[in-house]
Amino acid sequence: MNIELRQLRYFVTVAEELHFGRAAERLHMTQPPLSQTIAALEEMLGTPLFLRNRRQVALTPAGAALLPEARRMLAGAAALPELVRRAALGESGRLSLAFVTLADYSVLPPFLRRYRAAYPGVAIELHEATSDVQVEELLHERIDIGILIPPLPDKARAQLEYLKVLEEPLVLCAPAGLEALHRPGPVKLHDLPPLPLIIFPRQSSPALHDAILSCFSSAGITPTIGQEAIQMQTIVSLVSGGMGLALVPESVSNLMRPGVEYRALADPTPMVETGLAWRRDNASPVLRGFLDLLRKN
Repeated sequence: MNIELRQLRYFVTVAEELHFGRAAERLHMTQPPLSQTIAALEEMLGTPLFLRNRRQVALTPAGAALLPEARRMLAGAAALPELVRRAALGESGRLSLAFVTLADYSVLPPFLRRYRAAYPGVAIELHEATSDVQVEELLHERIDIGILIPPLPDKARAQLEYLKVLEEPLVLCAPAGLEALHRPGPVKLHDLPPLPLIIFPRQSSPALHDAILSCFSSAGITPTIGQEAIQMQTIVSLVSGGMGLALVPESVSNLMRPGVEYRALADPTPMVETGLAWRRDNASPVLRGFLDLLRKN
């Protein structure tokens, strides 16, 4: 059974007018074909929709039940062109975005504010994940875009695009009250006590892990790694608990914890990069709108 939108439109018009003549005038047609269409619809449904006599036309219980559903279906059909237009322009749909915890203290909040203001009709799905997990999620088409720490692994470079969005130095994250922190200004690693190092695991982000260790290596220090943690807030919390010290990207200093002090380093410090990665073959208008907006600013 295939009910046409034309049949529903005729039905709704007659139901609103409760008069076949006036309904035909509204539809800019003659009465006989209108009556034939309603009769064919009733035959298709197997039940009368209207009670007819010479004095009046009234809805049957079946007709009364059909009326709101018919209106809903007609309204949905009328909305389809606008829905399709908005989807084609990336103004509606879904964007699945993953991010490293570092981005939560730097680029992610302003990205989301700008995108939400420009594309309020898009549903954003956020997933916190390390860089290595994001690469796998991208390759398996489970997310649209990721905010991660490069470089991309060799196996992914042919399939993924990358755009740098931030570059920042490492800073010291240390328990408050250390003697080396009594003096203002940047701190030398040599002036710090030999506390255990709390660090991001190399498997999750080789570039960040290696950048941190290179700072100590350049200063002629071999640190003792006390703890590894994949979330920046966990690293900062461990420092707050006196478990050791850490080197973190500068934006993490926006995360305040009691008993923690951030300080610039006097030693040579490598820059840590954060960027966006997405599949080359992802033709989603929603993704294109997200990237276009970020490139404009």
